[in-house]
Amino acid sequence: MSEIVNLSPSLRSLNTKNSPLVPPRRVSSSYYQLKFLSFPGEISLVTGRIQAIDARKQEVDDSPVSVELGPISSESHFDEVMEEAQRVGESVVIVWMAAWCRKCIYLRPKLEKLAAEFYPRLRFYHVDVNAVPYKLVSRAGVTKMPTIQLWRDNQKQAEVIGGHKAHFVVNEVREMIENDSIT
Repeated sequence: MSEIVNLSPSLRSLNTKNSPLVPPRRVSSSYYQLKFLSFPGEISLVTGRIQAIDARKQEVDDSPVSVELGPISSESHFDEVMEEAQRVGESVVIVWMAAWCRKCIYLRPKLEKLAAEFYPRLRFYHVDVNAVPYKLVSRAGVTKMPTIQLWRDNQKQAEVIGGHKAHFVVNEVREMIENDSIT
């Protein structure tokens, strides 16, 4: 499905080729994942959200587009995160990565978008395996990068080893989380 997007006069004036009019463009709403609202007024893009500017009606989608993965920097910090999650009855997703790992770097923003889908009921963290003691990495059973684990009640419940295409990894992580919420 595609929608017609008419550019406002102010956007038309930005055209560097000085053409009198910029023709409407077709935009695939599924690709950009934007919601086109039907209302009188203007639409402005504000930090990844669509906002209606009208004196009579204003709608803002205030859900985050992505949520930064919280860093875990030590074994004691890992234990604190697990204790807090157990206290409030939540599961935790831990992404084990390395600064030198190309797949980890590529996967991280995609996992941050996934974290936004489950925010605030599920927390996502990352551990740089080169910045923490090997004892913690060994304790978690991590041998390959990236490894994404689901922890609940201070126990590892499931894991995905992300050595393949990012969209497959994200789908596997989503399934892992959804399967955990069923039990």
